[in-house]
Amino acid sequence: MSHFWNRLPRPMKALAPMENVTDTVFRRLIAACGAPDVFFTEFTNVDWMFTNKKLRARSVHRLEYTEAERPLVVQVWGSEPENYFKAAQEMQERGFDGIDINMGCPAPKIRRKLSCSGLIRDPQLAGEIIQATKEGAGPLPVSVKTRLGLDKVITEEWCGFLLEQDLDVLIVHGRIASEMSRFPADWEELGKVVKLRDQLSPRTLVLGNGDVQSLEEIDEKHQRYGVDGVMVGRGIFQDPYLFHPVHRLDRLNEQDKIELLWSHTSLFSQVWGDRKDFNILKKFYKIFTTDFEGHLELREALMKQKDPEGVWEVLRGHQYDVMEEGLPLEKLQELPSLQP
Repeated sequence: MSHFWNRLPRPMKALAPMENVTDTVFRRLIAACGAPDVFFTEFTNVDWMFTNKKLRARSVHRLEYTEAERPLVVQVWGSEPENYFKAAQEMQERGFDGIDINMGCPAPKIRRKLSCSGLIRDPQLAGEIIQATKEGAGPLPVSVKTRLGLDKVITEEWCGFLLEQDLDVLIVHGRIASEMSRFPADWEELGKVVKLRDQLSPRTLVLGNGDVQSLEEIDEKHQRYGVDGVMVGRGIFQDPYLFHPVHRLDRLNEQDKIELLWSHTSLFSQVWGDRKDFNILKKFYKIFTTDFEGHLELREALMKQKDPEGVWEVLRGHQYDVMEEGLPLEKLQELPSLQP
């Protein structure tokens, strides 16, 4: 079946789904700085969506997006196949470009249950979930994001099983779940996944994930290990321009970094108001407050703030000339210090 994944250039470049990171605001920011080939949402719990109205309300904000974020794949998790089926139907109606099943989140409290990486313990349930999602997804491509194992590497057994499910895309993080992110990703094992794919399901695209922080590394992984693409997670915290072919954060001067920081803060405030905790933003401030005189003192002051108004006052107090409504996102590739 033809789908948007097959039309992407090789190597494909994807921004990983990250909780309290890849919401519509951050995706818009990255799209403006330099978009990947495909975006993913935060994690949406399908069981919450169909349990009660209160839990559903805690989930649906994750499904907000704009056309600037396409192609956009919604990532879902849970343990009830029936809820995956209903969620997949709803994701069709909401206009997403694809559906990804989270079988890789390593959080201990989640993996102890039969959700996310916990599904590695129960291939039968994992298979039922995949089939239910495919039935509900209609023409939308279905992918799985997983790891090399739970407490030990079982690449052939686990990834081989997933490839037998006739997935459109298999995305594999090069660690086992119990390692969290404490050890280097094992790209040699990811190369084995590609070879398994060639044997078991040639039509399935394989993306690797783990420790990649530049376009050059994406090309290197593609050439060396044969993956069709690479998903980048934490690397985006080093540079929101990571996917741009030319621009880099380290080319920005102090003023332009602050423009970027305030534009992110302003958009967050405009989109979410009091619907989301302002403190979520603080994890991003380290990205922009680097490599200029006084950046640590500025960052410390920003971390003490409780709302966008406080951030605004800190920035103005440090003599930064920023617009109150933030810089329009379409201007983020036109910042003066980025120009040749």
